[in-house]
Amino acid sequence: MKENKAHWEKIYQTKKPAEVSWTQAVPQTSLDFIHSFNLPKTAGIIDIGGGDSALADHLLAEGFTDVTVLDISASALEKAKTRLGSKSKFVTWIVSDVTDFKPTRQYDLWHDRATFHFLTAENQLAPYLAIAGKAIARYMVIGTFSENGPDKCSGLPVKQYSELQLQKQLKRDFTKMRCINEDHKTPFGTKQNFLFCSFKKKSDQ
Repeated sequence: MKENKAHWEKIYQTKKPAEVSWTQAVPQTSLDFIHSFNLPKTAGIIDIGGGDSALADHLLAEGFTDVTVLDISASALEKAKTRLGSKSKFVTWIVSDVTDFKPTRQYDLWHDRATFHFLTAENQLAPYLAIAGKAIARYMVIGTFSENGPDKCSGLPVKQYSELQLQKQLKRDFTKMRCINEDHKTPFGTKQNFLFCSFKKKSDQ
């Protein structure tokens, strides 16, 4: 996946937050889903493809003490570290393509906003699902482009999902809890329709 890494390094090295579609000042929908689980502040949370998202900032501000951010782009994580300053030492930073990720522990919550829809081939989906199945102890939140969402993002093709299609992909290891659709307003005023769903690990019934 070297070409993928080069693509994302270039994006994060050359564009400011206001120039990329996924930027959110407050990732409110993600936070609402996370709050719905009533997790203890010691819960292990990993943000997949977190880049320089502000989710980690908000989780730290709420008192969560075990936050990990994984992204394919080292440049993205450096931006996040710079923004957080001294607080960045309270986050575990992992530079990896999620399909190559070799977790050494389990996480209470796996959060993925806008990574899953870039996995358009079976040889990307299969390892992601296998890794998630092993790494997640309790819950998963996925935000992906809906059937009414874009078919491309950042110059790359994406896969759009209906609630049923997403549930089907994850049914081996996870039970769907709830789903919502929402329009994300990009920094440049366009709208992207997202499907957000929460899932529970089947072994945690």
